[in-house]
Amino acid sequence: MSERVRRPAAVVFGILAEEPYGVIFIERAPHLRQHAGQIGLPGGGSDPEDGGDLRRTARREMAEEVGVAAERVTIVAELPIVRARVNDYAVTPFVATVTPGPLRIDANETVGVFTVPLQTVVSELHEGTVKIGAISLETPVLLYGERRIWGLTGHILRTFVDAWNDPKDPLKERLQTILHA
Repeated sequence: MSERVRRPAAVVFGILAEEPYGVIFIERAPHLRQHAGQIGLPGGGSDPEDGGDLRRTARREMAEEVGVAAERVTIVAELPIVRARVNDYAVTPFVATVTPGPLRIDANETVGVFTVPLQTVVSELHEGTVKIGAISLETPVLLYGERRIWGLTGHILRTFVDAWNDPKDPLKERLQTILHA
């Protein structure tokens, strides 16, 4: 049996290039068909205008969802693809630095945008259980104030944190060089 074909998507693990180096998250609108009210990273499915370039998808979605123009986004690394369980997306996460400036939401898709200090993401992500009705789901979880970040986004955070903590992975050194320049 062959694996089903998944639609390409991209998200941005965007880090504001000023202390406390906040990671940008969105809170999805409650009226959306999928993942309503959940916390995620800016991103979405590839459109024909992206020409198959997922970096272009990532930058376009940053502009659409949180008002960050493409020239403010410097992609530093690409993390391994994460396959969404709920829909047919194969999500490519891009780690990027973002020049500080205003963030604004697209009220059709998001009800909020906020940042979490990079150090909080790195030090407080843990394995946990999330209950959805009668189902218990084991997933990486990050609690930040009243917000709970989990699921696909939690898995992307886990991939980032694992790369950050791996002394053989150049991600941490590359980011520190850029952020402290």
